[in-house]
Amino acid sequence: MRAANSTRSGLTHDRGMRWGTTVLVVAIAFALVGCSGSTSASTPPTATAKPPVAATALPPAPRRLASGPAPLADDLVADEQVLRDPSSSEALLTEAARRQQAAYRVLGGHPEWDAIARPRIPPTLLNVYDHNVDAQRQFFGPAASLPTDTLPAWRIDPPAPANELLGYYREAQAATGVGWNYLAAINLIETGLGRVVGVSPAGAQGPMQFLPSTFADYGKGGDIHSPHDSIMAAGRYLAANGFTDDHDRALFRYNDWDRYVRAVNDYAAVLATDPASFAGYYRWDVYYRTTVGDLLLPIGYAAASPIPVANYLAAHPQ
Repeated sequence: MRAANSTRSGLTHDRGMRWGTTVLVVAIAFALVGCSGSTSASTPPTATAKPPVAATALPPAPRRLASGPAPLADDLVADEQVLRDPSSSEALLTEAARRQQAAYRVLGGHPEWDAIARPRIPPTLLNVYDHNVDAQRQFFGPAASLPTDTLPAWRIDPPAPANELLGYYREAQAATGVGWNYLAAINLIETGLGRVVGVSPAGAQGPMQFLPSTFADYGKGGDIHSPHDSIMAAGRYLAANGFTDDHDRALFRYNDWDRYVRAVNDYAAVLATDPASFAGYYRWDVYYRTTVGDLLLPIGYAAASPIPVANYLAAHPQ
């Protein structure tokens, strides 16, 4: 499996993690990495089979973020609380998750703010805060991603229902012994829980980014584009590579990049200690790192070939 160029969403899908990076998984800084037999590349993916419909993509929702580390941290705490409030409406949850994601991205890019921002986080949220910020930082800097002047040949779709995804992770855990939280973290980083539909330069595809040849070995005849089948295959692959004895080694086999392994561990740690965090991750958007800054790729974005950033912004200002 080794990396084929991820879409990292959890993140930014800076899909830049290695190729100009997602994310971000999830910050999920997103980029198409994936379980494959090749190393990752730094070029954008090839065209998908779908016709371009970028002109129909919805404009990004407004992101109202505070301008300094102290108010930004205070607003982040408020959004974290909304995400844990069972009475929150879907509209409130979505906006809180989007601000949460944007805040972690900003904080991840400003380590000099730590001394001001971190003391404002209550003890009950410090574990969540520390891991989310650290995960974001794995996708910053020259070693992580290079901005590009084109947007990728992807399609951005809604993810499968949250309860379905959680059920698939749990099923894979029961069958393979690989923790559900690690599978969710990989899914977040690789394709933003399935939002990013695209093919890596090496040919990795599907929600968990497999090369077809690798999926043939671990997919048990399933569909590489099926969330259920690809999550089960990821569990089998990690188990076959010794996840129980050395999960870092197995994750490195999935994507041979130390920063990737660390980010997966960060998001998995959050989910292990605070499963409610999945509500935020599930609603995170896909960002792409470009020469004019991070651009949001909304659900409905689609391109059969790379799009010059200037052309996209002329039709979809952000």
